[in-house]
Amino acid sequence: MGILKKKEEPQYTRPSDASFVTAFSKGNIITKLSFIICGLGNIINKQIIRGLIFLALEIGYIVYMVSFGVNAIGNMITLGTVEQGQAYNEALGIYEYTTGDNSMLCLLYGVITMFLTVAMLIVMAMSGKSAYCTQVRKERGMKIPNFINDLRSLKEENLHAALLALPITGIVTFTIVPLVFMILMAFTNYDHEHQPPGKLFDWVGLDNFVQMLSAGSKLAATFWPVLGWTLIWAVMATFSCFILGMMLALLINRKGTKFKGFWRFMFVLSVAVPQFVTLLSMRTIFNANGPVNVLLRSFGLIGATESIPFFTDPTLAKITIICINIWIGVPFTMLSTTGILQNIPTELYEAAKIDGASAPVIFRKITLPYMLFVLTPNLITSFTGNINNFNVIFLLSGGGPDSLDYYYAGKTDLLITWLYRLTITQKDYNLGAVIGILTFIVLATVSLITYRHTGSYKDEGAFQ
Repeated sequence: MGILKKKEEPQYTRPSDASFVTAFSKGNIITKLSFIICGLGNIINKQIIRGLIFLALEIGYIVYMVSFGVNAIGNMITLGTVEQGQAYNEALGIYEYTTGDNSMLCLLYGVITMFLTVAMLIVMAMSGKSAYCTQVRKERGMKIPNFINDLRSLKEENLHAALLALPITGIVTFTIVPLVFMILMAFTNYDHEHQPPGKLFDWVGLDNFVQMLSAGSKLAATFWPVLGWTLIWAVMATFSCFILGMMLALLINRKGTKFKGFWRFMFVLSVAVPQFVTLLSMRTIFNANGPVNVLLRSFGLIGATESIPFFTDPTLAKITIICINIWIGVPFTMLSTTGILQNIPTELYEAAKIDGASAPVIFRKITLPYMLFVLTPNLITSFTGNINNFNVIFLLSGGGPDSLDYYYAGKTDLLITWLYRLTITQKDYNLGAVIGILTFIVLATVSLITYRHTGSYKDEGAFQ
């Protein structure tokens, strides 16, 4: 008969070793109370400084909630009730503004309070787990670490926590909190007609999304064409630069090409010029009275008073923008693909030539698959960047030509430039937030689906 051995429980030596559920279910009464009274278990077990830190954080949170937090949550629900007004001051004989609520601040302070509440829940969980860790160590006769040991652990096993604390705090403060604030703004009527504190805005649920997506509204009549052009632009800008840059790299890298360094230098030189300088120069060159139209008039190719509408005709403006972007983007792709071409094993080419493979077959079977395998993540990144490529559109055409059929958008506006118009020019912050959310959904969906179907994801070790 076999001897049944009792399964040993895991040795919890650090607060992070035990889960919240384990600590709460297996902890003693002191440990359970530590989830409510932060630091209680540590203080009782002589970990005074650690326990006082937990307790101080809880007291600070309670003071904040009593003095400000509860009111901030209430104001977030209502987004303010008192609008700023004017009152006549008889003593001075002038009208003065009366104090009112500010819906934007109500929403912002409410979001901050929500994040502080989540942070406090994490602190409470850490307090309970810490108390349970101390409880287990005490039951097993192990040494209970003091504050000096805690500080030393930040240089050893908890080094990651010490180094990541500040960056994570910065990300939450300057990225996640503003992002949540922007997302919530999409569910309000914060537009040019509701500018706090003079005119408060309110929650409207999904009304903004319905207007943006449903047929029949002017917003939808603008959103869908702008979205279509955005996707066309992103695809054309990404693949035109990739294909032409790859062809240029192949041409320069071929054995028969002389002065390879010189040709690479000439194309890299265009990269050294700041992009906005190039774009503004191109806008000047192709405008109605720019050098291109002047030369065409001089050669008699167009009338003396005529000009080619490079940026005023909707279709021609889109073609012009794509062509100029090729001039800007091809040198970057050429540099990337040159590095990849130089790292493809020459044995593959030699073996293919011995087998009688022609140049097109070698390109299709060796060069192209290798480059696509390496550059597919970069292509996805480029596609994402082109979706949000504000500079090219704004500096070349400014989104124009404008259209009366669109809601404050032009024929070459991308979603990002339309968002800029709605927020900076029209003060329709709610619609800008909606566009930001929809743009994120489009980007996330296309990028994830595309990447999961690439060789880089399915077989990442194939070309090692």
